[in-house]
Amino acid sequence: MAKFDEETLRKLHDCKEVAIRTTKHPGSAVTIWVVVSSTDVFIRSVRGTKGRWYRDLATGGPATLEFDGEQLAVEAAPATDASSIERASQEFLSKYRSSPYAASIVRQDVLETTLRLDPQ
Repeated sequence: MAKFDEETLRKLHDCKEVAIRTTKHPGSAVTIWVVVSSTDVFIRSVRGTKGRWYRDLATGGPATLEFDGEQLAVEAAPATDASSIERASQEFLSKYRSSPYAASIVRQDVLETTLRLDPQ
């Protein structure tokens, strides 16, 4: 499985928000949060399974991230193991701790929407 290069990981770690486009809805980008844990990149739906972009990618698939004027083709896969979900939660709380919405991304009912991203 391919991994992101160090520069891309740094950019994703440093940016506060990214836009995501799925192949099912290429005309509409949704702003989301992204975190990096070691060499893993995670996203999660704050709307849980109701999030449209999440429903498009729930079983995995291609998408495009847009940030800092760049487009990055990615492949999403469900992160179902407890370790990945916990690492993602810790990164969300750390990265977005100053946001009043940080607790909403680690609610029990949204944990199952954790996705791991790899370069496409």
